[in-house]
Amino acid sequence: MNKKMHFNLWYAIAAFLGILAIQTLLLPHQGPEDVSYSRFIQLLDSGKIAAVTVTPHHLEGTPKTPVAKGAKSYTTTRVSQETAALLDKYHVTVTGVVPNHMIGDILGWIIPAVAFFAIWMFVMRRFGGQQGIGGLMQIGKSKAKIFVEKDTNVKFSDVAGVDEAEEELEEVVEFLKEPKLHARLGARIPKGILLVGPPGTGKTLLARAVAGEAKVPFFSISGSEFVEMFVGVGAARVRDLFEQARKVAPCIIFIDELDALGRARGSGPFAGGHDEKEQTLNQLLMELDGFDPQTGIVLIGATNRPEVLDPALLRAGRLDRQVLVDRPDRLGRIAILHIHLKKVTLGPDVDPVQIAALTPGFSGADLANLVNEAALQATRRNALAVAMADFTLAFERIVAGLEKKNRLLIPSERRVVAYHEMGHALVAMALPGMDPIHKISIIPRGISALGYTMQRPIDDRFLLNRGELKSKMAVLLGGRAAEALTFDDISTGAVDDIDKATDIARNMVTRFGMSEKLGQIAYDQRRPGLLGAMAEPARHDYSEETAREIDRAIRELISTAFDTAVRLLTLHKAELHEGAELLLAKETLLRDELPTLRAPAPVPALTPA
Repeated sequence: MNKKMHFNLWYAIAAFLGILAIQTLLLPHQGPEDVSYSRFIQLLDSGKIAAVTVTPHHLEGTPKTPVAKGAKSYTTTRVSQETAALLDKYHVTVTGVVPNHMIGDILGWIIPAVAFFAIWMFVMRRFGGQQGIGGLMQIGKSKAKIFVEKDTNVKFSDVAGVDEAEEELEEVVEFLKEPKLHARLGARIPKGILLVGPPGTGKTLLARAVAGEAKVPFFSISGSEFVEMFVGVGAARVRDLFEQARKVAPCIIFIDELDALGRARGSGPFAGGHDEKEQTLNQLLMELDGFDPQTGIVLIGATNRPEVLDPALLRAGRLDRQVLVDRPDRLGRIAILHIHLKKVTLGPDVDPVQIAALTPGFSGADLANLVNEAALQATRRNALAVAMADFTLAFERIVAGLEKKNRLLIPSERRVVAYHEMGHALVAMALPGMDPIHKISIIPRGISALGYTMQRPIDDRFLLNRGELKSKMAVLLGGRAAEALTFDDISTGAVDDIDKATDIARNMVTRFGMSEKLGQIAYDQRRPGLLGAMAEPARHDYSEETAREIDRAIRELISTAFDTAVRLLTLHKAELHEGAELLLAKETLLRDELPTLRAPAPVPALTPA
């Protein structure tokens, strides 16, 4: 309850007590006159009382003529006749006292009202706490947590792998520390910065580092905390947040998951002009336009869905800068691993470079989870330090899933899985430019994986040419090719491989323009978001004849890749049998245990589609 409401409530209480006091003072002049029992008997004897009202405790007489004092009646306490006669015999004046029930009557209805109000406030507070609303008077208050330097215990030295984003935020911090130094040439601090990146890349960690470095108040809140069940609450919380920020400027406001608050207006089938979220967004836009950049208030937003944000929020003058916090490259992963590896006891064989090479595409959160899983793996085997083998097992646990040691395959299925996985490995070893094989296993993992073949990339790749894509399809179909060459029939174990190979072939034809017959045309009109996610479903703006040509080109690419895998495995059939038998015996083979390709392996002719 704020001070203004508290002050007004005391005014109401004082007024109520004043009215009661006035009534108490006026009652003796307008109500009954209390007299002694003897006086009441004298009035009866003198005939001055016209009527008497008898109650169990007192007598009330109505005078025949008006009384000078203005009393309307005489009231006395009843006394028994025996007692009255005895006292009258000794000429004693009998005085009766009429009990005053006013205070009891008042408390009789005030106490239940106060108790009801207290119960109601208690229920509302409990309900508000469960719903995230707070007290009755706190609905429109901002829920932002205020941090200072000592609260976060995170500095820029604790952040790695996102150097460009770190430089942008360091500039903002320096501007807040020394505004006059940076504004000497007329430059102004940016009003807002949007951190964009996939989940787990360190956006929130960067914001915590800013709070630790800036030495200014840091308001942290999630976008979802602005939206409540009551209309207008979100806009009120935005106003309250910026009002608090202006009082302590210079400061930083960090809104995590900004897409929950800043979603594009008018989007969706049930969009309306008076939606609660739209009111909240409109208020945020007004606040961004309203505050002076020289006051030193900087808004930092973070989201992994920038494609759904309202364009008005992203224009210059509001969120001036958009900083990409992407997944780290190999050097970035090494730097991140150095930070997390400080927290565990390592064995002499642990090499961050090898771990970084094993984890392409991992985010900072994934790497932290990998280090933790490796430490747990070492703890399970009662080791004194975490070894490199623990990191390999942790990587397999994260990527492929938990080992299903209780899932026992019958001998025939186990043999099919062994030849299938060895087919993948031999095709990858025979084709040039493929990632080297790191490990093969026929131990079931995860939900449906009966075996897996792990390749370790040498470098982070951002571009793939047509030949490399065709080789990838051949490796994917190597398991099915090995089954076709060895057994009389094929199994359902290649379902995931066929899906991935078909997806590569379809993208080559419809998106990458890698079909000579269909030309450099994008037939799959998908609109990817800023982070690669598809923002819209695919549109097919082509004829049925073109659709048949696309199907024919995809079929030719898949057939060529399968034929390539069959030719390579036919050439290395001895190694296929040798490796499969070895895999059946050991269940897991590392790179050094794989059979060497003895027969010459000419590069197969990968004919274009």
